[in-house]
Formats: sequence, C-alpha cells, structure tokens
Amino acid sequence: MDRKMANRKLIRLSQLKSKLAAENLEEIDWVTFGVIVKKVTPQSTNNGRTFSIWRLNDLRDLSQCVSLFLFGDVHKEHWKTDQGTV
Repeated sequence: MDRKMANRKLIRLSQLKSKLAAENLEEIDWVTFGVIVKKVTPQSTNNGRTFSIWRLNDLRDLSQCVSLFLFGDVHKEHWKTDQGTV
C-alpha cells in the first residue's frame, strides 16, 4: 500500500466537498477510499442502458455520503458487489 500511495494525496470522502471548493483536484494525484453503505437497485436510462448507484462513505462522518454512478462495462463488472465492501 505504501508503494501504491507514494506521491499521492489521500482525501477522505467526508472532506471531498470542501476540497473540491478549495483546491483544483485535477492538478493533484489523489485517492480516496469508501465503503458501499447503500446500493440502489439497477436502473435503466431512457435509451435502455442499465446503470447502478452506490452511496459511499468513509465511516468518519456518516452524514457525508458520495453517490457513485456506474455505467457501461464498469456497471456490468461491478453491479453485484456487496454492500459493505471497501
């Protein structure tokens, strides 16, 4: 993990909103970690494409969640991932 995190900045999910407002994260090599705290049943777009929505949290501030939308191959590969997975 130390090797993978070298030269990267850890931003907690609960800090993401304030960091987006204060910093240009496109210029920083950053990572975050989250736990799937809720999964919505897969949905379909108007053109018939299926997608998933996960609510992620860092377990530090349970009132701060991030919604992650999964489309295309990412949805196909990961839609069965269990709630509670990091």
